[in-house]
Amino acid sequence: MVQALPRIDRRRALLGSAAALVVAALLLWWLGPWTGRSPHGTITISTGSKNGVYETYGRLLKQELRHDMPDVTVRLESSEGSQENVERVATGHADFTIAAADAVEKYKMEKRPGADRLRGCARLYDDYVQLVVKRLSPVRSIKDLKGRRVAIGPAGSGVRLIAERVLRAAGLDPAKDIQAKSAGIDTMPDALRHGDIDAFFWSGGLPTRSVDTLSKEFPIRFVPLNSVADTLHQQGGPAAYYRSSDMPSDAYRAAQRGVPVPTLAVANLLVTTDRVDAKLTEQLTRTVIASRDRIGSVVHAAQRVDLRTAPYTDPLPLDKGAGRYYRSVKP
Repeated sequence: MVQALPRIDRRRALLGSAAALVVAALLLWWLGPWTGRSPHGTITISTGSKNGVYETYGRLLKQELRHDMPDVTVRLESSEGSQENVERVATGHADFTIAAADAVEKYKMEKRPGADRLRGCARLYDDYVQLVVKRLSPVRSIKDLKGRRVAIGPAGSGVRLIAERVLRAAGLDPAKDIQAKSAGIDTMPDALRHGDIDAFFWSGGLPTRSVDTLSKEFPIRFVPLNSVADTLHQQGGPAAYYRSSDMPSDAYRAAQRGVPVPTLAVANLLVTTDRVDAKLTEQLTRTVIASRDRIGSVVHAAQRVDLRTAPYTDPLPLDKGAGRYYRSVKP
């Protein structure tokens, strides 16, 4: 004959069974596959010019997204750079892009179409402003560019925006005091090598492949740019996003010979709009953070992506889906 359990023991048994079921359910949730509906459809990422960091980063990110979001088709569109990128996303011609913070602030200040809908998913890495000349060039400062042939980037690029500001801060009029050339990073190095220009401006992550290749094949030097930092900060607005920074001595070993270069830096942001579904932005942000080391093995600048600073997307408000991701991983 089976003896009935006392009331208190039955209660403990029921509680124990309930606890076991909860633990089992949690284990199934943790270990088992996620059965929720994954993002699907087609997204467009506006990247940058050929051989630039934006273009390479976008191509590698597409590979990562193919694994993490197999139901999403990713289209990459090349561009002239940050200014064009911001406009494309703001006006709905692209869903995501990378753009420098100064270009984003400029677009917002001018109250361009869709500016109020822009959102930030992550602060990524810094661009370093690079003024490149031949090693034996007489150009030792920005002022020495007067009268010379200088490539300042295409009209829609972030480098054009920065180059013109740097020149003005040094007292030079880009339209009158230099012979401005609208070359991009895909043609600037060869133009310098062949003597078609005397210098070129570039703003990008370190190292930029085209500049690195040039430095290993041709004697070049970087002109310091930190002398205009205070003047730029006094201007406020987009210029407030530039800061003095040293380009590390090992960024371009062949050219720098172990010596850091005082220059300017500006943060890059992963940009979207409030039109994009929050589930999609949450997953894409997760992929960006999780793939840092893999992408960073090719695009060294991506190694700078840091979960601690990624949510600080000033001058843009943080995207809702991206914010949900950061809260989910917050210790």
